[in-house]
Formats: sequence, structure tokens, C-alpha cells
Amino acid sequence: MKEFDYIIIGGGCSGLSLAYELEIHDKIKDKTLAIIEPRIEYIRDKTWSFWKMFEHNFDDCIKKSWNNFSINSPNETKYLECKATPYQTIDSGLFYQKIITKLKQNKNIFFFKNINEVNHENSIIFNSVPEIKKADNKLWQHFCGVEIETKNDFFDDEIFNLMDFACDQRNKVHFFYTLPFTKKKALVETTWISELNNDSLKDYENQIDNYLSNHLNLRECKINFKEMGAIPLFRQKNPIKKNYINIGSIGGMTRLSTGYTFLNIQEQSKYIRKNIENIKKTRLFKINKKYDFFDKIFLKVLKNNSSKMGNIFYKMFECQPNTVIKFLSNKSNFKDDLAVISKMPKWLFIKNIF
Repeated sequence: MKEFDYIIIGGGCSGLSLAYELEIHDKIKDKTLAIIEPRIEYIRDKTWSFWKMFEHNFDDCIKKSWNNFSINSPNETKYLECKATPYQTIDSGLFYQKIITKLKQNKNIFFFKNINEVNHENSIIFNSVPEIKKADNKLWQHFCGVEIETKNDFFDDEIFNLMDFACDQRNKVHFFYTLPFTKKKALVETTWISELNNDSLKDYENQIDNYLSNHLNLRECKINFKEMGAIPLFRQKNPIKKNYINIGSIGGMTRLSTGYTFLNIQEQSKYIRKNIENIKKTRLFKINKKYDFFDKIFLKVLKNNSSKMGNIFYKMFECQPNTVIKFLSNKSNFKDDLAVISKMPKWLFIKNIF
């Protein structure tokens, strides 16, 4: 079996982002790379969205960008601006096409279905695949979204809805999320923050139908695309192995309170590329520990006080939008942290700290 200098296990967002970052900076010019990915073909299967906090490699894969957004509690709506950090959505189909086309031009890059097809004893391995079963008793952000198309103009495509809590909560945390790509096309997503072992929350299609009919007053539309997923809101742990470096969600790149991962993956990929020659001796790239501290308290409050979370999220945005966005995107300073914390119900959070 052939030996490789580098092996990436998992050809999803994190694995391909890292491979692309290494390739465009000539880090595989005189090296070999194997990408282990079982899928037969790459097609659009996900939607990645984030506040643009810095430049990244995938502006040409952006499906839509917004400078305005809204957030709804059951009784109120806030309209907010985000021109300084526009909200962007990546089309995974374009993302895959761009990267795979580029990687296939390098004769030192190979794709395999299984790690056992290569000799990996002396390779540096970047792993994005968890080796543990899903922890159903922990909190997950699980969701189902459909891209719908209407016959006539229906949506205001200049503003997206980040969270709409005016929906059935079922003693958990539930909101809808709407991204209007054009006046006739939008992604509408039902999102839960709960344990995964509660099947009563997974009637996603009924939830979306009810929301479209009763909340948006939309009776006729065509479904062009559907996605489902579950993001762990806890730190997953893989057994420590020689020469293995975890990347992506399994490498701690998911922000626990929000599920945001895409931009963190891009930062991690750049960090690895800059340090690739001495990666075995380099400290791992991590999200600032203060955010794990904040998020663990926040998620504990969420788990124990689900009925109050809509109002808590709503009150968070009483701060300047840019302050909250920086906080949610791991780019806040101490002043920003204090501003966001000041909007939280203090006794509720203090009680859960202890």
C-alpha cells in the first residue's frame, strides 16, 4: 500500500477546507495527500451560514448575503442591521465543485473510500470523523430545512429572519429560520435545541407545513431542496492516537451555543497551513476557552429553563447588533462580553454557575 505524507479522514466541510487551503498555498507541491471519503458523488447537501468576520476562500460560493435581519419573540419583532458583518450563506454544491475541481489538478492528491486502503503508519493524519456514537442524552441543535419556490413574488430578499420563536415550543427550545434568496425562493428551517432521543420533536415536515400555512400565510409553493442535520452542542472526544490531529467539529470548531462552525473551520485550516512544517510540535488551534465557559452556563440555563429562552435570545439583541454578532462569532472583547452578559437574567445565570 502507498504511503502518504498527509491523510485527511472525512471529505466534508473541514476536510476539504483544509485540503484546499494546503493546495492553494503550494503545501502539497512536494508532498502527497490522501483524502478518505466514502461518498460516491458530491452534490448539494447542506447550507452553511455565518456572519462574515474576516475574508475567506469561498466568496464565489456565496448563495446570498444580507445586511439586515429580524428576530421574533412570541409578541415582538426586532429589525436589525449588520452591514459591517454581513450574513452569508454558502451553497455546498458550489463549495464541493470548486474544491474538487482544484484538488484533482494536483497529481499528488488521491481519494480513497477507506483508511485501510492506504499505509498510514508514518503519515500525519487530520481527522474530522467522530468515533463515538451519538450522545442522545446531551443537547443537540437538530433541524430540517426546505428551499421553497413560489409562483409570485413573496419574500423580502433584503432581510432574513434569524430566529422566530412564535411557534410551538413543546417544553424545549424551538425556532424557525428563514433565508430569502430571491423574492420567490427561500430556505425555511425548523430548529430545535434538545436531546436527540425525543422523537416527538421530529415531525419536521408537519412543523414546516404549519409554519408556511399559518404563520407566513403561504398556501402554494414548490420544494426544490431539503436538508436535515444535527449539530452536537457539547465537546466530542476521540481516543488519542499517534499522529492524529482532530479538525472540524470533532476538533472543537463548533461554537456550542450557536452551532456556528464554518468560519472556525476556515481559521483552523489557515492555522494548520501556516504551521504544517512543524505541526507535530505546534499547539492545536482552539476557540478561546472563555466561550466554552460562557456557552456551558448558557446551555445549562437553556436546558433547565427552556420556556424562557425565546425572551432571553430576544433581550440579547437589545445590545448593539455588532456587539452581539462579535460575541456569537468568537470575536468579542471584554467590553462586548459585559454588554451581552448585562442583558441576561442575572440571578438565573448565577444560580446555574453554581
